Amino acid sequence: MSAALNPNLLLAIPLAPLVGAVVAGLFGKTVGRRGAHSITILGVLIAFILSAMVLKSVAVDSARFNSTVYEWMVLGGLKMEVGFLIDGLTAMMMCVVTFVSLMVHIYTIGYMEEDPGYQRFFSYISLFTFSMLMLVMSNNFLQLFFGWEAVGLVSYLLIGFWYTKPTAIFANMKAFLVNRVGDFGFILGIGLIVTYAGTLNYGEAFARAPEMAKLMLPGTGWMLITVICICLFIGAMGKSAQFPLHVWLPDSMEGPTPISALIHAATMVTAGIFMVARMSPLFELSDTALSFILVIGAITALFMGFLGIIQNDIKRVVAYSTLSQLGYMTVALGVSAYSVAVFHLMTHAFFKALLFLAAGSVIIGMHHDQDIRNMGGLRKYMPITWITSLLGSLALIGTPLFAGFYSKDSIIEAVHASTCRARASPTSR
Repeated sequence: MSAALNPNLLLAIPLAPLVGAVVAGLFGKTVGRRGAHSITILGVLIAFILSAMVLKSVAVDSARFNSTVYEWMVLGGLKMEVGFLIDGLTAMMMCVVTFVSLMVHIYTIGYMEEDPGYQRFFSYISLFTFSMLMLVMSNNFLQLFFGWEAVGLVSYLLIGFWYTKPTAIFANMKAFLVNRVGDFGFILGIGLIVTYAGTLNYGEAFARAPEMAKLMLPGTGWMLITVICICLFIGAMGKSAQFPLHVWLPDSMEGPTPISALIHAATMVTAGIFMVARMSPLFELSDTALSFILVIGAITALFMGFLGIIQNDIKRVVAYSTLSQLGYMTVALGVSAYSVAVFHLMTHAFFKALLFLAAGSVIIGMHHDQDIRNMGGLRKYMPITWITSLLGSLALIGTPLFAGFYSKDSIIEAVHASTCRARASPTSR
């Protein structure tokens, strides 16, 4: 029998960064710079320690939690509530989000030292951590959508953090509008699930999925489950920057470098990958939707890699690399290798955040010059940044014995195995 998790402990994980965000945001002038970074770092540190405890309980004691912690309202038979679903996938994501966020908070102390918006920045990144935790811990579609939109809002605020720069304003508006396109598909998918399953709860919706798989969308010849899955994936295409909704991510490099590491490498852009993995009981019922995911992921992985080759801005190079890696994860989802996709999500989060933070170090060292054509021979001046960049790059390109090798190799194996199954299947002939 699996052990139970304490709901109060789980509730403290997202609330700790929220408290830090509120204090730094509303009382920033009162607590000062030291107070702002201290309270937000403490909040994220508490969240990380508790997340690590949860991961240990899940991995060692097989602990699980799937219950409501607050019931907001009931409309007919539809319950709108705040609840947590804690399993291996959630516990891993909680640790990735909180650890990367903690490192970014600490890095920000030095990076934003001379910026007048110091307290505001710490408030935003702590608020982002809260939003992301609510997204990954949710056990129902309402809370998932709340977290989904909240991370989009905070991303908008952070990309346009330097609001006196016209390029930053254009970039955050572009990100906001492109994500709205994806979110329109996402809410349509949730709406169809509510209409035909009559519930917002994951478990109840998954239990009724086989019944929905037999239905057609009224007035069309399309399978209902295929339409639901493609609508949900359109949401993931916006958030996880898949072709053709990828255009916002390279421009989002207008924001400060710490948020590039936090949002556009490690956490927010992987929300779409996490969502598809979480919804795998639905996606497994539609081969058409999985084929669509596979094609989109392959296009993104290939062409975004090509585009990264011709960039001159150091942050845009890393951003296009992120797009390509997200394509890899999407390909793994398309061949039903959900655990492999999430494995690459985890390894990528660490080495890509490392590369972004190293790029920030170089940018500061170059007095905010981001053109790689003006860089060279920095190894003797920045030895620590050089070694961290090298380690991150070796992991990124899949060098044996580095994390990226094992996760990328697993994706290639999964795709090969899928191809072999397709050839062996009588229906493929």
